[in-house]
Order: sequence, then C-alpha cells, then structure tokens
Amino acid sequence: MSFNPDLCRNESEVESKLIVQYLLPTLGYDPTKWHQEVALGNIRLDFLAITSQIFPNANDPSQKICVVMEAKSPKKNLDAHVRRLRHYLTKLRVVYGVLTNGKDFRIYEIVDEQVKLSFQCQGAEIADKIEKIKDIIGRDKLAGIEASQYLISPIISIAPPAIEPVIEPVIEPIIEPVIEPVIEPVIEPVIEPIIEPVIEPVIEPAKRVIPKSKVLRNMKTIAIYHNKGGVGKTTTVVNLAAALSKKGKRVLVIDLDSQANTTYATGLMKFQDEDDDTLKDNNIYHVILNLNSHGISDVARKGSFTSPSVDVVPAHISLIWEERFLQDKTFAQTRLVKKLDEVKDLYDVVLIDTPPSLNLYAKIALIACDYLIIPSDLKPFANEGLKNVKNFIEEINEFRTVISRNPIDILGVLPSKILTIASYVKATLVKQEKVVTDRYGLPVLETRIFQREDLARSIDNFEMVGDMQIPDPKSIFDFKPDSMSAAEFEELSNEILTKIGLKS
Repeated sequence: MSFNPDLCRNESEVESKLIVQYLLPTLGYDPTKWHQEVALGNIRLDFLAITSQIFPNANDPSQKICVVMEAKSPKKNLDAHVRRLRHYLTKLRVVYGVLTNGKDFRIYEIVDEQVKLSFQCQGAEIADKIEKIKDIIGRDKLAGIEASQYLISPIISIAPPAIEPVIEPVIEPIIEPVIEPVIEPVIEPVIEPIIEPVIEPVIEPAKRVIPKSKVLRNMKTIAIYHNKGGVGKTTTVVNLAAALSKKGKRVLVIDLDSQANTTYATGLMKFQDEDDDTLKDNNIYHVILNLNSHGISDVARKGSFTSPSVDVVPAHISLIWEERFLQDKTFAQTRLVKKLDEVKDLYDVVLIDTPPSLNLYAKIALIACDYLIIPSDLKPFANEGLKNVKNFIEEINEFRTVISRNPIDILGVLPSKILTIASYVKATLVKQEKVVTDRYGLPVLETRIFQREDLARSIDNFEMVGDMQIPDPKSIFDFKPDSMSAAEFEELSNEILTKIGLKS
C-alpha cells in the first residue's frame, strides 16, 4: 500500500486518505485502537491512537503512550499549528504528536519536559520512509515500551471474557462508587465503544452521555424562544443545561439559530479560521436534511462549558443559506421530531435554542418541543413582541394538531437581563411583569435572572495558548459557582423541573 499526497485536496481528504486509509492501518492501529474527533476537556483532537487503554487526562501528571494526529489542509503551513500541537501534548502529557497537511509530515515528541521535532519528511516520501515512522510511533513499537510507570485504571482494563463472570461480582461493589467521577468528564466518550460490551452491567447506572440505556425515560423537550433578539436566550440555555446536568439529569442542547451563539457558548468553536471549521459538515442542518443518517447521536458533541458534560448538536452560520433549500421541503418541519424520538430513552431534558425570528428553524423547534420558556428583558419592544410570539404559537399548535401532537405547554415568560437597581426592581419590574399576564395572557416564571458581570464574563471566558486567545466559555456554575447568578439559575432549574414533572 502506498500514499499519493496529490489525492488530498482538503483537510477532510488528508484525514481520510492519509491517516485513516493509509497511516493508521500501516502502523498497526486497528479501528479499536484509534479514535477520531476526541473531546478531552476543552481540547478536541483530530485523532488519538493508543497502545493500551490509557487515555490522556490533564489532571494526571504521568505521561501516556499515545499518539495525537492532527490533519490540516494542504494549503496550510504547518509552522502555524506547531504551538497548538505543543499545547495538546504538554497539557495532556501525551508522548507523541503527528502534524501533517499531506505534503509535509512531522512527528513531535515530549523529551525532558520539552517538545521536539523527531521526524520530518515530504508527503511523497511517506511510503518510502514508513519503516522509520513505524519505528517511532508504530503500535508494536510503542506497545513494547515499559508501561509499568503509567497509571492504568482497573476500571478501564478489559478482562478476558472467561473471567469476567467471576470478577464482576467482586469488583462491582468496589468500583461502582468511583467509576462515575473517573470516567465521566474525560474518558467515557472515547472508551465506551470499546469497553461497553465487557463492563456495561457495571457502568450502566453511572453512564451519562449517549448510553445504550435499558431504562425507558420520559424525555422532556423545552424550546427557549422569543422573536426579539438580545433577551438572554443563549444565556438561559447554557446555564439551565449546566444546572440540570449538575443535578444528575441527562441533558441534550440543540442549537437551531444560525448565529450559533449557543454553539460558541458551549465550547464547540475552538478553531481559528474557516479551514479548521469542524462544524460545517456535521450540524443541525444535516440532522434535518437526512432521513436515514446524521441522527442525534451521530452529530452531538461534548460541550466543554460544564461538568458533568452536556451533549450539544451544533448550529452553523451556513444555516442562513441552507434554509432556502429546506423551505419547500415537506419533511423539514417534522424531521427533528423523528430524530428526537430515536433518542428519547437517552436523555431526561432537551433544550432547544431558537432564532429570534418567525422563520423555518423557529417553526422546527416549536413543533418538536413539549414546553416553552420565553426569556424577556420586559422592556417595551420585548413585551410588544409577545403578541407575535402568541400568534406564532397558535399557528404552530394548529399544525401540531394535524400531526397528532399536543399543544405547546408554555412554562412562562422568564424575566432575564433584569437591572439590579433596587428602585427598578421594587416598582417598575413588578409593573412590567403584570403587563405580561394582564395584556398578553402569558404566565410569568417566579425566577428572575438579573444582569450581572459574572454572567457575561463566564461566556466570554478565554485561555491563552502561546500568543493565541482561545475561547473557553463556561457556565456560571463552572466559572463562579458561589455567585448570585449561579443561585438564580439553580432556582430556575428547580422551578422548571417542578413544572415539567421531574424530580430535582
């Protein structure tokens, strides 16, 4: 088998033709020994090749015998991406890293706490130098390295089938209390496909993300909608999702707004430019477009904004253009209903962020939801917009009747982005809330979300990687858990859980 770099025209083809079809199998990594698009905390790796069940963890000081492989477009200069790879290797303590654009191939290694270039060749030379590459990062080579110094968790060590029935009753009482905090935040998304057939009876009670659950669940789907922008929809979705997740609920977030603010706020937009965009070919548009592919479980990604993690189906700026194609497709309005039904046993709560409009994506969200929260700053334009919201809901409910769905249960208008000035809260706010109920006939939630600096800074949080500013948004619970904003969203989660009939 050989490799021709001229066949790689973009990053996707570098991944598929060089790494997946040629490099990994040639180096001895079968599909059970490598993973694509791996999320580890706020880091997303293109590929992770492993020699044993040892997975990176930023909190583990020992080095891991793993290989991170990062693919770039053939048009990209790899020098601009070395700093990022160095960050991945040093933060996760991974020994080897591959950086390639198809034309240029490099292997980096951690040596004495420093990252150095161990090997480099042109793409056209890879086949001729494959034995040298094998001698550095081949699976047989790395598997032979003494691994006794590395921490191997008994939870992720795979027992031979013959002894599993014997050891399971012994180890289950010991490991069950600790398995969730160990595997849930970082390891579970990577190792589940490998270990599930072996230890599913042990970890089933603790699994949190896209498990093959045997317990039927009454999934609740909540849309967060107002046809006026700037009223706090994204802030509500992100922090309510975090609050529910921290209460042990299995949460899915769906972003149906082409502005993709929720996609950003949940930590999925880590790329620096368009060529590194990992969302354009796998987002909510593809869920709606395709009948027999791109299910929720295929498209959902780990949001890095909170722990325990929350699954997120991302949006993309291209939704604006793609709406034109979906507009006259009869399936578009109900496709999400079908896709959500396929995962109804996997989640307790689904939160759908919506565009501030009366467009197709807003319709899709309101057709798919069971409940509705309407965030509003209660200012005149926002209150006047409630008339549009009510008319839109009536139109949607008429269609829901045709497809045998109950009318939307409106949980209430959520006062959000409210000023903290005492005189305003005591007098004006009360009057504004009364207008909502008296003039527009809508209930108002008891919880109020005030406009606070901590809340704004949590989403705008970032980390510096070298001289690069990388977005690192956090929920208010993960940014400042003792803040007043965190207390307000805790109160909101309790109120919502009570209204939808789930225990808090």
